[in-house]
Amino acid sequence: MKRGWKIALGVVGAVVLIGAGGGAWMASLPPKPAKLVEAGPTGQRIDAAGVLGNYFPAAGEGPHPAVLLLGGSEGGLSQGAQAQALLLQAEGFSTLQLAYHNAPGKSAKLVNIPLEDFYRALDWLKKQPGVDAGRIAIVGYSKGAEAGLLVATRYPGIGAAVLGMPSSVVWDGMSAENYVLGSFSSSWSEKGEPVAHLAYKGQPGSEGLMPVFVNGLKELDSNPDAAIPVEKYNGPLMLICGEAEKLWPSCPMTDQIVERAKAKGAPQPVVLRYKDAGHGVAGAPRSAASKDAWVSKLGGTEEGNWVARADSWPKVVAFLKAKLGGPE
Repeated sequence: MKRGWKIALGVVGAVVLIGAGGGAWMASLPPKPAKLVEAGPTGQRIDAAGVLGNYFPAAGEGPHPAVLLLGGSEGGLSQGAQAQALLLQAEGFSTLQLAYHNAPGKSAKLVNIPLEDFYRALDWLKKQPGVDAGRIAIVGYSKGAEAGLLVATRYPGIGAAVLGMPSSVVWDGMSAENYVLGSFSSSWSEKGEPVAHLAYKGQPGSEGLMPVFVNGLKELDSNPDAAIPVEKYNGPLMLICGEAEKLWPSCPMTDQIVERAKAKGAPQPVVLRYKDAGHGVAGAPRSAASKDAWVSKLGGTEEGNWVARADSWPKVVAFLKAKLGGPE
C-alpha cells in the first residue's frame, strides 16, 4: 500500500512545483509498473480469462472456504498482501491475491477500474477444485477495502467481508489530474460507466493527502450517490482502523459505514479501533511481515501498529472461521 501512495504524493508534488503547463504533462505520465511478487512454493501465478493474481489453495481435498484478497493502491501483487495470503492458506482458506491495476494487462492508474475484474475473480475462485462456492469472503485493505465493500454490495453471496483502513465512499480516481486539477474520473467503473464518486477538495498538506479526503467528505451531503450502500450487503462485516491515521480518515469513514448500516437496518459491523495505529493498522503480524517496516510512516507509532496487527489478525481469522466455517 505504501508504495502506491508514495508515487501519488510524488506526482502531486511535481505537478504543484512545475506549474500548469508542465503539470499537465506530468499528470499524463503513468506510474512506474508495480513489482509482482512471485507466488512461491505453495502458490501459483494465475493469468487467464482476465484474472491476474497469485492463488494459494488450501491443503487437502476440502471443500474449503475461500478468500478474495485485495491489496491497496500499490497495484500489482505486493509482499504485504502475500504475507496475509500465506497465513490465510495455512488456516484452511484457499486465497486468491488479485492484481487489479498497475500490472500487465491492467490500467496503469487507479482510474475507472472495472468492477467486472473483481466479479470475474470471484467467479474464477468459486470454480476451483476443493473450493466451496457457497463460502466466499472478501478481505481488503485501503483502496482494496473501498473496492471490497463496493463489490460486496453488488456481487451476491459474499459470506463475509473484512476491511482494513476502509472507505465509506467511492472516491475520484487516484491520479494527479484528480488531486490537483479537479474531478475527472472515478476509481471504479461498471459496464463501462464510472461509478458515482466523491471529488477530492483542496490541496495536499505538508504531511500528505489527508486534507483532500477530509475536505471531500464535507461534500457528501450534496453528493449522496457517492456513499457505498452498505445496506445492500447483508453479510457479516468487520472493519479495522487506526485513530492515528495520516493518509485518509479511515476511522471517521468507519463510523460513517456503521452509522449508515444502523440507519438503514443493515447488520451491524464488528469494529476494531486502535488508538496508536495508523494506515499500517491491519495486515500480517510482525513475524509474518518483517518487510512491512514502514508501518509507522503513515500514522501511529511503530509499536502501536504492530500491537494492532498482533491483536487484530487472530480476530480476523476467528471472524472468518465463525462466519464461513473451516474445511470439511
